[in-house]
Amino acid sequence: LHAGAVVTLADTACGFGCLANLPEGATSFTTVELKSNFMRTATEGVVRAEAELRHGGRRTQVWDAQVQDEQERVLALFRCTQMILYR
Repeated sequence: LHAGAVVTLADTACGFGCLANLPEGATSFTTVELKSNFMRTATEGVVRAEAELRHGGRRTQVWDAQVQDEQERVLALFRCTQMILYR
């Protein structure tokens, strides 16, 4: 599994979480920083990502995500900072 695909999956999970948790008056967000640690890869099967909010401020949110394979082995750990956008 290409590392870029793992990062995309994790960033998307965090992005959907951020979108669902935008503060009142916010219109959007953008990823301003991300870090990935890869433990292993997958050569077949299904992978999934789960994201968790670590900091939910008015200007930034920090999210952690974990990408796992079907056997629930951790493929990657991911952290990102989202900048909250207002009009």
